[in-house]
Amino acid sequence: MRRRRVLQLGLSGITALGAVPLIGAQRATATDGAETFVYVSNAGTKDIYVLGMNRDTGELTMVEKVPVPGAEKTSLVSLPMALAPNKRFIYAQLRSEPYPVSTFSIDHTSGKLTHLDVTPLVDQMAYINVDKTGKHLLGASYTAAKVAVYSIDARYTVEGKATQIIDTKPKAHCVFVDTSNRHVYVPVLGADYVMQFKFDARTGILTLNDPPTVATKAGAGPRHFTIHSNGKWGYLITETTATIGTYSIEKDTGTLTEVAYVDTGDYNQKDSAFASDIHITPNGKFLYGAVRTTSMLHGYKIDPEKGTLTGIGKWPTEKTPRGFNIDARGKFLLAVGMDSASLTVHAIDPDSGELKNVKQYPMGKQPNWVEIVDRIGD
Repeated sequence: MRRRRVLQLGLSGITALGAVPLIGAQRATATDGAETFVYVSNAGTKDIYVLGMNRDTGELTMVEKVPVPGAEKTSLVSLPMALAPNKRFIYAQLRSEPYPVSTFSIDHTSGKLTHLDVTPLVDQMAYINVDKTGKHLLGASYTAAKVAVYSIDARYTVEGKATQIIDTKPKAHCVFVDTSNRHVYVPVLGADYVMQFKFDARTGILTLNDPPTVATKAGAGPRHFTIHSNGKWGYLITETTATIGTYSIEKDTGTLTEVAYVDTGDYNQKDSAFASDIHITPNGKFLYGAVRTTSMLHGYKIDPEKGTLTGIGKWPTEKTPRGFNIDARGKFLLAVGMDSASLTVHAIDPDSGELKNVKQYPMGKQPNWVEIVDRIGD
């Protein structure tokens, strides 16, 4: 049964949650005039930290912390989030029964969240995403080996019945929609391949492409996938072996062809490296990947003609970095550590792509997902 709940969180809501930790040198308020907002989900405390970010310095100030409702137990390992394409709504799923996904609206003046709705999904999702129309929520379930699609209604809340549920091989770990909104990619860690789908944005239906899968090396453990802003190249990070692959994307069919792989060097040939997340700067010049066992960020320059990667360095970051993200101007990379319960702001050198630590901030327990939103109109 679908459960609806509206939760207004103003100053009284913050008081009810207890004391909000201060971040930065001065007390932050919703009227500080931040032009960019950062949202960090914390699986261990089942909440989202809302932070204002100074675009010039990368400094963060606390706005509020918002509970993610719908389940008694804490979220398993992670609390995935996804932004609507208009950046006015954010979705977050607890990975404990009944596997609820919450819809929050974003106030683009204060950055605050208002809880609109909660909908149980078919299972816990390791990754959720929203298509380019904002009308469909897609999820990949690692534990249940499924891909699911749900409609999003006119209120931007998630419908209670799935449009489609597709069984996969074990450990589906990501669901990524291409720039054309016509193709979807699902890395399946347990099968050592990426599933390729055609996507009908009118109906939300996925259809296997031809070929239906693209294999990686045996034991690589494909985890997260992302696509360059030009739509020509896709990039895959492998969890077990900590490698990053470049793939060309055929414009009409959306099918992938392997171009080349680079090795982070963080795999000891015995245990999994537990590589985690991957992101590209908005200008398409640099790519970064995170490895949890070494708590390192690896940086690469993207060849503008071939899409291939050349290493530019590696830098220590938060302990066990499960997730990170990059702001819209490509100036800062924000990484969270599940075992450090902190976030570090790294400045990105615009010419070399090198990272420099700016400042560390406390988060909730098991922070794992970062979304960054500019104020509407900026």
